[in-house]
Parts: sequence; structure tokens; C-alpha cells
Amino acid sequence: MTQKFLAAAAQVAPAFLDLGACLDIACRWIETAGKEGVKVLVFPETWLPGYPVWLDHSPEAALWDHQPAKQVFGRLMENSPTINSNAMERLCDSSAQAGLNLVMGIHERDGNTLYNTMVYISEEGQVLGKHRKLIPTYTERLVWGRGDGSTLTVVEISSGRLGGLVCWEHWMPLARQAMHDKHELVHAALWPAVKEHHQLASRSYAFEGRCFVIAAGSILDRSNLPDDLSLLNEMPGEGPWLTGGSMIIGPDAEILAGPVNNEETLVIAEI
Repeated sequence: MTQKFLAAAAQVAPAFLDLGACLDIACRWIETAGKEGVKVLVFPETWLPGYPVWLDHSPEAALWDHQPAKQVFGRLMENSPTINSNAMERLCDSSAQAGLNLVMGIHERDGNTLYNTMVYISEEGQVLGKHRKLIPTYTERLVWGRGDGSTLTVVEISSGRLGGLVCWEHWMPLARQAMHDKHELVHAALWPAVKEHHQLASRSYAFEGRCFVIAAGSILDRSNLPDDLSLLNEMPGEGPWLTGGSMIIGPDAEILAGPVNNEETLVIAEI
């Protein structure tokens, strides 16, 4: 590495299960990051169109043939983009206009299956690659299909080698080793929210891989949810269900920025 640049985690709330509104939000924050001079911007796990928090908080979410759960999943399916879609083109255009490299966590629709996917988009507005979460964790298997090792991806950008993993993959030794062998300079760690044990895993990954880590987590409370889906309305309280915690970490495991909790913001650090 021969130059310094700014990296950022976009800690923002999605318009839950609304693809169009999510894209509006994403493009606004991409534009803001570009004006700040950010060169690598990372959004959280399945931010587009929102991490499926009902799996942990909605009663009866896993009952067989449960109509409220089917309605929520149907809404999710309708609002999940394919890789070759107008939604992805819009993200590509926004990244190019802002002059930054984007890592976006999405629900990727492929046929009749959804995948927990992270997409890499260059500052020229090109999709460079993607990674599908290898094994959905616990209740997530109600929503996503499995990925495979062929998508353990590192892409070349102007600032260096950029890779990433999703959530629990940071506790999978062989997945970590596969990525370390690809010699990442910057690693995108996508989480629903970056809780304390997620922060520890992210710092450990940075030290083990000798790379910078951008750990991105979402913000989500009831104000971000649609009000016409009974399964979501049955979740107790007003939240927040996701509280951010985003941070940026150096190769020595030292924290360069964050963690920031319960605030919509760009968490920025110089690399």
C-alpha cells in the first residue's frame, strides 16, 4: 500500500422490505460519503432491504404453513434484487458518481431462492464480484439458501485488495484461512448489528489477517418497519432491534473509529 484513503461503514436504517425506498436511502448516503472523500464504503448484512429480525423476535415465525410468516417472506421475495437488475444498476451509477468502491449486503434473489450476499461495486460503477454466505445461521435457514466456497472473493480496487465475510463466517476457521490466503488489505465484516462479541471477532480477524476491517451494523426500530404485516406487528416493544456498533479496525487490532451505537452516521477512518 502506497497511499492513504478514507474508509467508512454506513450505519443507517433501511426502509424495511421496501426495495425502492432502500435504494433512495442508499444513494443519499453514497453521495454523502463521496463528498466526504470516502473511497471504500460498506453497508451491513442484508441491508437491502433489511435483515430479517422477525426470526428472533416474532412469535410463531417458524410454524409450518403459518400465513403471517408467509406474507412477510413474500414481501421480502418481492423486494429482493437479482444481480442483473435495475436496482443493482442504480447502485453502480451512484457509486460511479460518488467515486467510491461499495460493498452492499443484499438479499439476492436467484430463481426461487434467496441468498445472503455481499456485492462488490467499483468506483467506475462495475460489479466486481459477490460472496454468498456459506451457511445461514440457525433460524436464518428459514429464509436463505446455502452459498459455497467458490464465492470466497477478493477483488482488486485502486486502493488495494478488498474482501469480506458475513457474520458467523468470522468464527469459521477454514473460511477465515481461505480469505487470509488471498492477502486482503481491507476486509468488509458485515453484521446485522456489531455487538460486543462481533466487535471482538472483527478485531481478532484484523490481527490474524493483518488487514484493516470495516465492521458494519444496521440501525432498526419500529419506526423503520411497515405497519401492514401482522408478524412484524407482533414483535414486542418498539425496539431498537438493531443498534449499530459499527467500527473500523487496524491490522494491529487497534480501533481506528467507533464503535458507534444507536446513531445513523458514517463511521469513517483513514487507512
